[in-house]
Amino acid sequence: MKADLHAHTHFSRDAVTSVETFARRYAEAGIDCVAVSDHNNVDGALAVREIAGFRVIIAEEIKSTEGEVIGLFLQETIRKGLTPEDTVKAIREQGGLVLIPHPFDRLRRSPLREEAILRIMPQIDVIEVFNARTTFKADDARGRRLAEEHGKPMSAASDAHSPWEIGLAYTELPDFDGPDEFLASIAHAEVHGRRSFFGVHLISTWAKIKWRLRLGRRVAQ
Repeated sequence: MKADLHAHTHFSRDAVTSVETFARRYAEAGIDCVAVSDHNNVDGALAVREIAGFRVIIAEEIKSTEGEVIGLFLQETIRKGLTPEDTVKAIREQGGLVLIPHPFDRLRRSPLREEAILRIMPQIDVIEVFNARTTFKADDARGRRLAEEHGKPMSAASDAHSPWEIGLAYTELPDFDGPDEFLASIAHAEVHGRRSFFGVHLISTWAKIKWRLRLGRRVAQ
């Protein structure tokens, strides 16, 4: 099956894909499973699950004090601002799995710091080794070396924030049912993908600006 293990709906302030468009475009792309991992909430994932014809993993890209961690197979939102260790603990308390996204992307401010990755390495379940939004191939290659050195399963993701990015990357793995089978399945996964055009980052920047403008109007009122 084809799984995109990291993608965003408009419930992330830097994404422009509505829930309806998200579900339609993934179905058209032939992706069998999507981990909807909006920033600091699971609302988009729950909304997509209500209407999608494909499997949805409830996930969240959580901003810890030292960078982002993705929780897979969650039940509810985990609050941002926890330490990496406490973020992992909160994921585990929900029976979830820990995925590290875009670990060495030099153009982002959000990757989890390397020293934090090493501290929580025993609790990490998956390391993302291809992200369609990562500009430099060497950054993804460094993530792959990290996964190989520590014997961790690898994933690929579109990290889609806009409809035009959907389907660009995916992890191909045997079918599974639930977190335990997922872990067994992803050990045999293959990663596939091609890179987004650089302009997608401008789309995300514009989405953030629009979100801040809306927030400013609400405050002014």
